[in-house]
Amino acid sequence: MSKLIHVNAFNMNCVGHIHHGLWTHPRDRSTEYHTLKYWTDIARILEKGLFDAIFIADVIGYYDVYQQSVDLTLREGIQLPVNNPWLLISAMAAATEHLGFGVTATINAEHPYTFARDITTLDQLSNGRVGWNIVTGYVDSGARGLGQDGLAEHDARYDRADDFLELSYKLWEGSWEDGAVIADKARRIHTLPDKVHPVVHEGPYYRANAIHMSAPSPQRTPLLFQAGTSERGRRFAGRHAEGIFIGARTPAAARDASRQLRQAAVDAGRRPDDVKIYTGLAVVVGDTEAEARDKYQDYLAHASAEGGLAHFAASTGIDFAQYDLDEPIPYGTTNAIQSASQGAQQAGLTTRRRLLEQFSLGSRYNTIVGDPSQVADELEHWIDEGEIDGFNLTRIVVPETWEDFAGRVVPELQNRGRYKTAYGEGSLRQQLFGRGDRLPANHPGTRWRRNG
Repeated sequence: MSKLIHVNAFNMNCVGHIHHGLWTHPRDRSTEYHTLKYWTDIARILEKGLFDAIFIADVIGYYDVYQQSVDLTLREGIQLPVNNPWLLISAMAAATEHLGFGVTATINAEHPYTFARDITTLDQLSNGRVGWNIVTGYVDSGARGLGQDGLAEHDARYDRADDFLELSYKLWEGSWEDGAVIADKARRIHTLPDKVHPVVHEGPYYRANAIHMSAPSPQRTPLLFQAGTSERGRRFAGRHAEGIFIGARTPAAARDASRQLRQAAVDAGRRPDDVKIYTGLAVVVGDTEAEARDKYQDYLAHASAEGGLAHFAASTGIDFAQYDLDEPIPYGTTNAIQSASQGAQQAGLTTRRRLLEQFSLGSRYNTIVGDPSQVADELEHWIDEGEIDGFNLTRIVVPETWEDFAGRVVPELQNRGRYKTAYGEGSLRQQLFGRGDRLPANHPGTRWRRNG
């Protein structure tokens, strides 16, 4: 039996996310990002289309690598201004019943003790629909804003993240026993004190001696997402992640990355299918191929290839503006996203001209253009040949991109038996894995579990 295709909507609390320049399209609503109605409208569209979740990216800082300036970033709205994604969840959760929320938070800007409470609160309010995309940071501007000289070294950021997760697991899994809250009005006992335990942690980066401030949520630990396929990133993902976001130019590249990541999970004592692997993708679909091609050309007229290049410059830590159009770019190891540079080299994007051609739609992401059958064929090819589980579907024009996918592609996939026809019951973790609301017993986070 062919496996179902999982789809998240990929968004960010800003004007320009992935496909830069498209906010200027007359049908695009992304300039409304600072209104709740914009987000609740999107949430309802996605739930109608049976999307698993809305995956909301974030960055602490701004992009000032390209041209050694933030000017182009500001003019083009390249993820700036950018608002807090976490404050959107309650409103979208209230507008939906099943849609999940994968939300980004950067380790460097949080403390586990207070952050654990934030997660637990949202997981309670959404009835178990929250996932956390774990990010270690990748732009120096954010570190400077936090009072640091710059980002810590790449692998050291993952060391900090390991310590952050260990303390978080202790709070989520080990502080409160199941049954601690009885809310007995007659006896005037809300919580049984002997079932609540202090967490003691003395790590290389964090220390704590306190009980978790919140009672357990449906999932206790949120569903854990992570992006990054460097060697150190794979080890981190193999130990912690349940959903992994990869960048891949081809299904063959996706297959290689997927096999490495599943092996990393096995090396950490888990199973290969304990992780769901997603790649980013754009889809332009019409009732006919000709209609889709016309729509794609319409989108191209509003896109900013240079905006995409400025975004990529921040991802790699390389100022591409310093190179002539056909001058070879000497990619090397940087302190930013190492897999971004590696992927560009493997794809032959070794001059500024080649990069700008690749970013014609304002982004380096792959784009599928066609009628519903053609799009479904390509999605199946990525899933089956790439050995991945699903996609983070980027927005081109909001909400048109997701309305088109929900109205045209989802029915085609359902007819092929490759997409769910209804939501199941339970938490986001249960929806994706079908093994219960909480971390499976072989996940390292359960080491501190007292019961349940």
